[in-house]
Amino acid sequence: TSPVRLRIILGEQNSQKVILQHGIPTSLSDLSKEIEKQCNLKGHFRLQFMDPDFDNEFMNLMSTSEIQDKSTLKVVFPTTPSDRDSSPTPQLDTSQSRSTCSSPALSLSSCDTLILSSPSTSASSGCVASVSPESSSRIKSSAWPAVFTVPRFAYDAELKLDQGNAAFKTHGTFLSPDPKLKISILDGLAEEIVRYKVYPTNTEFNQVAEALIEKHPCLKERGSANGYSGWKASLKYKLANYRTKLRNIGYTEVTVNSLKHKPAGISSPAYNIKKPRKAEVNYCPSHPLGETPETLEEVRVTLLSEIKKKNNEKTLRMLMDKTFSIRRHEVVKESPPIADFKTRWPALFRTEEICAEFERITTVPLVSTYFAKMDRYSAKLMKIYAKRGGINGQRIKNLLVPTTQV
Repeated sequence: TSPVRLRIILGEQNSQKVILQHGIPTSLSDLSKEIEKQCNLKGHFRLQFMDPDFDNEFMNLMSTSEIQDKSTLKVVFPTTPSDRDSSPTPQLDTSQSRSTCSSPALSLSSCDTLILSSPSTSASSGCVASVSPESSSRIKSSAWPAVFTVPRFAYDAELKLDQGNAAFKTHGTFLSPDPKLKISILDGLAEEIVRYKVYPTNTEFNQVAEALIEKHPCLKERGSANGYSGWKASLKYKLANYRTKLRNIGYTEVTVNSLKHKPAGISSPAYNIKKPRKAEVNYCPSHPLGETPETLEEVRVTLLSEIKKKNNEKTLRMLMDKTFSIRRHEVVKESPPIADFKTRWPALFRTEEICAEFERITTVPLVSTYFAKMDRYSAKLMKIYAKRGGINGQRIKNLLVPTTQV
């Protein structure tokens, strides 16, 4: 693979060249780590690329397939509302930021400009950003990757695998891992998996096992249809054991499924397993360090009075960030009626907080993602609508007339 050169914009009149000796990484996290290393960056940041579909405007980079040699990327650091009037600097607070639009009716261009802006964005924008270090320290920051990256294992394990891969390349011989090597591999994979989720799906287990034999072909299994069935089965057992360890130390996403939380008379651990079903990244997070259900309940009561005040968005966002974990515990464990939940958490039903809660759970900005997807599929949708017949079809065609006029 030939080296790839990237231009990295760090701020106004501040850019740097980054050379990727082994080409463009397959995962966004690996690319971010390499840029962080070469540019000596500190703290959490996101990357944007110049999207040709929008006249080379900067858009959030969601996949490394969007970039190529000599592409220009922009580093965007999280900010708090008080930081907006200050000049950008490469070293900012390491906690996560949240950016949401105050109105879902904003257009794509305006929403992208506000949400994805640099720290110098004016305070009069329609979006609110906040940072809550105490609440973000124990939640996940990224969803399951599109391409799973096999981690580096223990030093002696890597030596054995290097020798095995060399023998496989030269003579086509497979490596039969000894128990110590197999344990090291499974432990390393399990630790990497739980960074994203503790209940992987069958497809995700396939993805991990396939990535393992792609990186280390000497580990392919003879007699297996796909070469990794045994590794997949071993991974499932390993994750089950790993969840037991997490349960013993009180990891809430696992303890929520313990027998003591089952309905009376139910003695099956497999009954009504509570786990992420869709795109939840932070499904049932642990409470912030130093906080208990009692202290967070006091914060919730404070929220009820703070919501009555005017121009209090910054305080509301900070308190909502802080109480995110207890709110998720209520939803996951108790499944309360919406009316009761709205009474307890009225601030959550504000437009900007709905967007913020969506991002807390999925790590994905709601409004900008929605409009970006709409732009991506709107042309095809309009073609489908235009083919409708009858009275409804004629109404749709009349509605589409303005979109076809230049």
